[in-house]
Amino acid sequence: MNDHELAERLATRTGDLLLDVRADFADATVEERKVAGDKQSHDFLMAELAAHRPGDAVLSEEGVDDPVRLSADRVWIVDPLDGTREFSELGRDDWAVHVALWQAGELVAGAVALPAQNTTLFTPEVAAPRAFDGPPRVVVSRTRPPAVALAVRDALDGTLVEMGSAGAKVAAVIRGVADVYVHAGGQYEWDSAAPVAVARAAGLHTSRIDGSPLVYNSADPKLPDLLVCRPELAKRVLAVTAAQ
Repeated sequence: MNDHELAERLATRTGDLLLDVRADFADATVEERKVAGDKQSHDFLMAELAAHRPGDAVLSEEGVDDPVRLSADRVWIVDPLDGTREFSELGRDDWAVHVALWQAGELVAGAVALPAQNTTLFTPEVAAPRAFDGPPRVVVSRTRPPAVALAVRDALDGTLVEMGSAGAKVAAVIRGVADVYVHAGGQYEWDSAAPVAVARAAGLHTSRIDGSPLVYNSADPKLPDLLVCRPELAKRVLAVTAAQ
């Protein structure tokens, strides 16, 4: 398998595992379901990457950060379960699995699985979202949408679309369900690496909210803000976000 195929396979199979965990823990407490999902998905991904790419480093939300990744040529950046809260709420489908590969300063492969939607989006070829003639749709969290997103909504005379995990939000833009995802504060590299890789393959604009490039495999994995949007909206959105 090449790296694109491996990313897709791992994201999809991890998603299948999580669906099984969700079913097995349907009668458990919400906290037990969360813990089982996080642990089992992380353990599976780590074992599979060790088997298929033993020479590569890994940065996982659920793992202990290994400083060797900073000198590695290839680093897999993974979020075994993006949207643990949504996963724990039986019936919700806005959670994801992220698998991305960073090499020589760039994201070179990525996959975002939406297991409860039976969908995996992955590089290298991703269909661009269909044209949309209505007011721009800004996708935000269900609770406490960031002020910058509300400012973008107002500047574009747009509407809000509420959704769970970061991966689900970016996937919504890729699939044409939303037009803009802007986030400020409280994210890490694993929250956006795979979604950004896939969004770029679909021809979308991706950057920090000030317009600067997104940088991955940094010593500090915090990457607090993110913009993903249709390219034709980027200039108008950045005029708002860069001023925040």
